Amino acid sequence: MILATVMSTIAEIFKGLNWVGLSYFLALNTIYLILITVAAINLGEYFRRKPFSGFEDALKSPVTLPVSVLIPAHNEEAGIVESARAVLSLEYPQLELIIVDDGSTDLTFEKLRDAFDLVEIPMLVPELVPTIGLVDSVHIARGLDDVTVIRKQSIGQKTDALNVAINVAKYPLLCIVDADAVLDADALIKVTMPFVDDPHRVVATGGAIRPSNGCTAYRGRITEVGMPKHWLARIQVVEYLRAFLLGRTGWSKLGALLIISGAFGVFRKDVVIDVGGYNQLSIGEDADLVARIHKYMRKHGTPYRIVFVSEPVCWTEVPEDIPTLRRQRRRWSRGLLETIWSNPSLLLNPRYGTLGLLAVPYFLLFEVLGPVVELTGFITLIVALVFHFINFYFAGLFFAVAIFYGILLSILSLLIEEVSYHRYDKWRFLYQAIISTLIENFGYRQMHAYWRLEGVMQALRKADRSWGPMPRKGFIPTETSGA
Repeated sequence: MILATVMSTIAEIFKGLNWVGLSYFLALNTIYLILITVAAINLGEYFRRKPFSGFEDALKSPVTLPVSVLIPAHNEEAGIVESARAVLSLEYPQLELIIVDDGSTDLTFEKLRDAFDLVEIPMLVPELVPTIGLVDSVHIARGLDDVTVIRKQSIGQKTDALNVAINVAKYPLLCIVDADAVLDADALIKVTMPFVDDPHRVVATGGAIRPSNGCTAYRGRITEVGMPKHWLARIQVVEYLRAFLLGRTGWSKLGALLIISGAFGVFRKDVVIDVGGYNQLSIGEDADLVARIHKYMRKHGTPYRIVFVSEPVCWTEVPEDIPTLRRQRRRWSRGLLETIWSNPSLLLNPRYGTLGLLAVPYFLLFEVLGPVVELTGFITLIVALVFHFINFYFAGLFFAVAIFYGILLSILSLLIEEVSYHRYDKWRFLYQAIISTLIENFGYRQMHAYWRLEGVMQALRKADRSWGPMPRKGFIPTETSGA
């Protein structure tokens, strides 16, 4: 009798946990569907306005603000020269390039020195925002006025390198670009157009990030777009597409954009200085900066906009091995939690509109705490099936909502991208992307949830904050100069 009661209680607990998991996946995927719908509508509006956007006029207009492009680099010898050349060949009226070599132990500086004929100059770096690591030397490119390379001692934080670059920057807009990134030729003018169209309110913009693995580059420009050879990188193509083209487009349209990628974002320099630059205690420096900008602008009652622009593309190398990808995703998860943790006033605060009432709760529930629910949901489902606590009908419903609903949304994202931009112009690329959505949901997604959970645990333990090794392979070289 007692045993039967205990088993009945356990069965009810497992049923309850499975219903919680089912409700979680239903809510998560429905939110994605709403964001995809909002993003699709916004993309339609964008392409209707595009013929009248005035990109060519902006290239010649005196009101187009000059930009300081900032690249923090730590052991980036594989792609740093290509990235620098990509910046210097951008279609933009006036820009400067500032690269901060943050204590590299490889040939990052030597590659730059040889490529741009660097010479050391005496320079006292002002401290507009706080820095920690000492600046060892400042170099400029012989014959190029707007190329500066700074060598500094590393404290293990990308934020310190960025703050040094901010202190040296001379232009009113700051464009933050990763050292392994390559921008499309018109990416900078497109991502800065909101500053031209709405100069008094726009304080920050972000562009789309896409994996460069499998692409061919020549002289700092992507000459041929391809899919990666490895399935791990192909899955990330789908992830980035879903997150940037549709997820961030949707949040931007709702006025609730919390994250501008550290790989490609533009900020008003005066606002960045006003909020104290990058937070050196944060490992999620991009989200933390955006959160503090939201708080600063709301506190001072200043009308503002933070905008995601889906068309300008920054190509960046993504990890092709599990250990590197695991470190990256743990860092992302930890950074997001630390951002929310450091800015508790944003959560469920109507003062911040849709950001406080929708975006921050979403990121807390579905991105930070989501891995716990996801992993618990799958484990309890298997246990419940083994011990017959639930029937196969419920298990089928669970998989339909958790797995196949997600696959459907990913395929829908691919179709929207295909109609909108058609970047991957071969049928086999589309086929490989669709297969990747299937692989993503059977094994990879569960593994990714575990990595995110590890990131949360690292944040709670206050573990080491260093960058960690992120090996780069660089681009596929173009064999002929005529490419």
